[in-house]
Amino acid sequence: MRLPPPKPRPRAETVVPMINVVFLLLIFFLMTAEISTPPPVEVDLPSAATSQDPPDAEFELYLSADGLIALGGSDVAGEAVWAAIVGATGPVTLRADADTDAIKVAQTLSRLAGIGLPDVELAVVPR
Repeated sequence: MRLPPPKPRPRAETVVPMINVVFLLLIFFLMTAEISTPPPVEVDLPSAATSQDPPDAEFELYLSADGLIALGGSDVAGEAVWAAIVGATGPVTLRADADTDAIKVAQTLSRLAGIGLPDVELAVVPR
């Protein structure tokens, strides 16, 4: 008795193209994602002639043009900033907007010195 030849099995589909697409999507989303946290207050830094690298500060303070102060990397703003940095010992970077009144910057610097943080660096955009 002759049996008919077996039907060929359908070829198994490979998952390699799907894996390639998944990796391409992963790379796309990693490249377009915002990795760092945005600053709490938008500031336009003043420009200055400098050759120094930005310092590694324990705290970054943001001072907006209208005088609002905020602590970088957190949602702390206004008078709560002063309570949050009491007892700090490291250097502080002050990112003051270019349009901020000099009096407000001077008041902020003197208040920082008053709580024991005399090591303050002003952040600028190099020319």
